[in-house]
Amino acid sequence: MQFRTTGLLLLGAMALPASGTAQTTPAPSAITRTVIAATKLPTVTDVPLHFKAVSITLQPDEKSGVSAANGILYQMSGSTEIALDGEAKMLNAGEGLFIAGGKTAALTAGSGGPSAFLHFFLVPAVDLGRPVETAPAAVRELYRTATPIPDLKPGGYDLNLTRVTFPAQMPSNPPHHRSGAALYFIISGTGANTVDGKTEARGPGSLIYEPYALVHQWGSPGNEPLIFLAFNINPEGVAAVLPGTPAKNQ
Repeated sequence: MQFRTTGLLLLGAMALPASGTAQTTPAPSAITRTVIAATKLPTVTDVPLHFKAVSITLQPDEKSGVSAANGILYQMSGSTEIALDGEAKMLNAGEGLFIAGGKTAALTAGSGGPSAFLHFFLVPAVDLGRPVETAPAAVRELYRTATPIPDLKPGGYDLNLTRVTFPAQMPSNPPHHRSGAALYFIISGTGANTVDGKTEARGPGSLIYEPYALVHQWGSPGNEPLIFLAFNINPEGVAAVLPGTPAKNQ
């Protein structure tokens, strides 16, 4: 089990003349990426695999459990204590944890208010309809891929959940293709998602599936930053989210 958190922020400036007087105008902030949680999978070709995402709500001090496929939990608000393999970790908003398939985790909501979190799964087709968090948790399925993830190759894969921030009013990046597969969840802001020459606005709560080799672009045309989660599966050593913005890991 691995838990990693990191971020990358690049700031720049350039001087521009105006009315005969030099002024300094900050350059737009760079894209930032934070790896919330990650693991390595030795193989992903034994059985057909799907993406699945659910939202979970626990009332203060309520207890639940989960024993499902490989997945990453992301705390949206409140807090949740997760007991796994004899260790307990408290997740606060913006934090996450990988829970390996077949492991049983005990979940306890914090006492300060309801706990709301997302759970992203890489699930075998035969288990796609299997329940996840147990009662009294309020579980709502958000998304599942209609068909298995295509074109997965033999060999090791990286599975991670990354939080990505695009600055406000950022033009769409150059077209690039997906090396594995990804499921995006928009947290805030408005994304401009271009596929096959067609651009659509994607707002908070939107889920976008990107299969292997999909050529796509993302921009942030709004007046506030675009923040989204990317649940990625990629061949080991291949960049996951965006070209030219490698994330450093601790």
